[in-house]
Amino acid sequence: MSIDFSLLLVLLVAVCGALALLDFAVLAPRRRSAILLYQGQTLEPEPAVLDRLNREPLLVGWGKSLFPVLAIVLVIRSFLVEPFQIPTGSMRPTLEVGDFILTNKFIYGIRLPVLGSEIIPVTQPKRGDVMVFRYPIDPAVHYIKRVIGLPGDKIHYDQESKQLYINGQLIEEQRQEDEPGSLGSITWYREKLGETSHLIRKENGPTRYNPNTDCGACEWTVPPGYYFMMGDNRDGSHDSRYWENPYPSPELQGMVPERYIVGKAFTIWFTWPSPRLQNLPSLSRVGPIK
Repeated sequence: MSIDFSLLLVLLVAVCGALALLDFAVLAPRRRSAILLYQGQTLEPEPAVLDRLNREPLLVGWGKSLFPVLAIVLVIRSFLVEPFQIPTGSMRPTLEVGDFILTNKFIYGIRLPVLGSEIIPVTQPKRGDVMVFRYPIDPAVHYIKRVIGLPGDKIHYDQESKQLYINGQLIEEQRQEDEPGSLGSITWYREKLGETSHLIRKENGPTRYNPNTDCGACEWTVPPGYYFMMGDNRDGSHDSRYWENPYPSPELQGMVPERYIVGKAFTIWFTWPSPRLQNLPSLSRVGPIK
C-alpha cells in the first residue's frame, strides 16, 4: 500500500494545530484559573505546586512544538519546492537512478495540497517540460516523465521505427553517440520538443513485446484538461503509451489529468545511487534539468 506523504503531512499539521488551539482556548485558561485559585487559598504558594498546575499535557506540548515546524514544511512542499528521488531509469539519460531533484510547485499554478485543485493560475505545462505528477492508476505514487502531448494534440508512436509524431509532424532526432558500456546496443539521440532540446535513449533493435509494452495502434488524441507523458528512455519507460485505463472513457487511456500535476522538475541537487554508508552522495550531476 502506497503512503501519500502530502496527505500524512496535512493530517499531522491539522492534529498539531487542533492541539495548539485546544490549549489556547480551553486548557491554558483552566491552568491559569487553577493557579489563581491556589494562590488565593495559601499565603505562601509552593513553587512545585505552581509548576505542576501550570504544566502542559505531554501530547499538547508536543503538538504545540511541532505545529510551526510542520506548517512551514507543508507550505514549502505544497506551494514552493518539493524534493524527490529518482527510483528508476525511465528518464535516462536525462535523469539517473539515485538523482535527487527539486520540483517547482508554483510554476503551473498554486494548488491545494492533496486535492490538486488550482486556486491561482500561473502558467500551463509546455511540450518538453519534465513534469512530476500523480500516477493515474495510484494517485499516492509520484511519477516523473516528459510532457509530449498538450490538450488537443494528436499523438502517434510507431513501435517499429520508434518514431514520434505530433499532429502529423515527425519529431526529428539527431543521432549523438552510443551509450557508454552498451557495446553499440543502445544509442542516444537529441530530440527537440517545443523550445526544449534533450537526449533520449533507444535500444537498437525491435521493441521487445510484452503486455506492458504494447500500445496497439499507438494513436491518441489528448482531451482538454489532460496531458500525454513519455519517458526519455523510450524502450524502458512505463508511461502514457502503456498504462491501464483507470477511467470509464477509453479516450482517456494513458492521460494525466491536470489535477494530478505536482510541478516542474528543474534541477538535480545531488546523486546517491545506493544510500549506504560506504557510498557517499555525489555532486557530479548537479545542474539544471533540460
